Amino acid sequence: MHSKSGGSSFIYLIILVAIGLVIYSTVTRGIGGSEQKSLSDIAEQIQRENVTNIRIEGNNLTVKLRDGRELKSNKGSEATVTEQLLNLGISEAQLRKVNIDVVQPPDWFMLLNAGGSILLVGAMFVVGYLMLRQFQGANNQALAFSKSKARMYTGDQPSITFEDVAGVDEAQEELNEVVEFLKEPEKFVQLGARIPKGVLLVGAPGTGKTLLAKAVSGEAGVPFFSISGSEFVEMFVGVGASRVRDLFEQAKRHSPCIIFLDEIDAVGRHRGAGLGGSHDEREQTLNQILVEMDGFDTDVNVIIMAATNRPDILDPALLRPGRFDRRIVLDRPDIKGREEILAIHVRGKPLGGNIELHTLAKATPGFVGADIENLVNEAAILAARRNKKIIEMAEFHESIERVIAGPERKSRLISEHEKRITAYHEAGHALVAHILAHCDPIHKVSIVSRGMALGYTMALPDEDRRMLSQAKIEDDLAFSLGGRAAEELVFEDVTTGAADDLEKVTERARAMVTRYGMSKKLGPMTFGQKEELVFLGKEIGEQRDYSEAVAKEIDIEVRRIVTEAYSRARDILTRYRAQLDVIAERLIEVETLDADEFVALFEGRVDQSPGTPESSPSTGVEHSNVQHREPSPATLDMPPAPAPA
Repeated sequence: MHSKSGGSSFIYLIILVAIGLVIYSTVTRGIGGSEQKSLSDIAEQIQRENVTNIRIEGNNLTVKLRDGRELKSNKGSEATVTEQLLNLGISEAQLRKVNIDVVQPPDWFMLLNAGGSILLVGAMFVVGYLMLRQFQGANNQALAFSKSKARMYTGDQPSITFEDVAGVDEAQEELNEVVEFLKEPEKFVQLGARIPKGVLLVGAPGTGKTLLAKAVSGEAGVPFFSISGSEFVEMFVGVGASRVRDLFEQAKRHSPCIIFLDEIDAVGRHRGAGLGGSHDEREQTLNQILVEMDGFDTDVNVIIMAATNRPDILDPALLRPGRFDRRIVLDRPDIKGREEILAIHVRGKPLGGNIELHTLAKATPGFVGADIENLVNEAAILAARRNKKIIEMAEFHESIERVIAGPERKSRLISEHEKRITAYHEAGHALVAHILAHCDPIHKVSIVSRGMALGYTMALPDEDRRMLSQAKIEDDLAFSLGGRAAEELVFEDVTTGAADDLEKVTERARAMVTRYGMSKKLGPMTFGQKEELVFLGKEIGEQRDYSEAVAKEIDIEVRRIVTEAYSRARDILTRYRAQLDVIAERLIEVETLDADEFVALFEGRVDQSPGTPESSPSTGVEHSNVQHREPSPATLDMPPAPAPA
């Protein structure tokens, strides 16, 4: 880029010099260091006998005077100088006193004029050539529009290896085969083994799909082509397919190598489901991918890796043997995996002596790798904001709450009445969860606003769990309705503060009936089939495969489940009304209770000195916007809560 700029500057300099020479030769033709006079003035000087010599060069006259001065003049081309001076009244005797020299004009004047003209013509030619090159460059860019935009990493100095990946041991073991094949392909060929051409990484957002692909490239030390699925498709017809062809041609030239297609669902969705039909540009791109994957020779060591969080909408032709026939599922990490991920992300950071990664891993159920990275970054930011030199446990606890529920909104002003309602609402949640055996143990209760919630109740499961029992779901429903029941019991009125609780309770109760088969009346059956637009990737409704009579029974069962859960919560709060008042009043006073202080208040050990609102920050899953979310595979189990005093 630098040499090209320097060459252009040199050409422009030549053009300026040529123009300057032309102007100089034109302007200085009749201009010198002598005084310019007319021929009649020269005749007058001759009459005064002031002229000693006249030098004639073509039509130009150089007149030398007795005082040493020189005068310049021009004569007409129709007669000689002598004839013109005689016509002006100069006698022959006077002319004889003047020495007249006739000199042939030098050729360098002509050469100067000719050279300037030639340079000017040459400069015009160069300008035209440069303009032509620019047009050709624009044309080449238009032709390069169909080239692949994949970014190539050589792998000579890998920045990411398997040492930077944790929490996905099974996936890492599967990908070790890919690394070994890229390093020693003959080991597999001798035994007649065929490594899968396509490896599909499937997992929720943030589980580390792209990170794993980069780690494979770093471990194998081979070229790594990375491109997003959306970069194939443009507004012009055929561009996507052309880019696919170019990408695979580059990969074959750099074999062995890895092609990584991120978010492959952008081009790999079911064909025939889009608005464009069979002529849809996206479908043509997918067709080309299918052809290129099937067209590989057996001796071409190219591995195609792809990542998606929507495997259900991929075209079946992509998933058949010979293409993406190996799926590697990246699940949410368990407590051991979260601890290992935390160890990776705290590397190189100044940590306090009280940091316990196991406790932090236990406090982050359901977190994926991206959440944990954000958690550590938030803790570092908090420590810097507090002018600390190290990151302590308090910053990590605070960052967990920020990631889950958002930053504290202490500036939000609420009336004393609303504060009292919020305190009883959160106390109701906490009390019901403490009494019911299958609810997670209470870890923190606060009426300090975070995010959209006026208050929150956090719980902390003791161990990982992959399945939810019916008893657990029923207790969680009562837990969710504890706030609404407390409002009605204490104030004999209800507010909109429980709107999110009611929405999630209703959704989960309906799932118990229609998806989990947890209704004795309707039996172990599922009802309804979800419909979605494949090209949108979103559900648009549910197709009923049951009659109106069954729909009525479903509504009755959902109402029964919710009503029973509400009755359980209200009964518990009625029995423990004294403890409810104590906990709520304490919340109004200090705004935040940790687990120990909550249990002490419940058991009546009021002599224990309470902590301050920020003395012992705790973590878990928040009430309202977080606590009662739909259970995921990473939902954690817990032992029965402490028995009531």
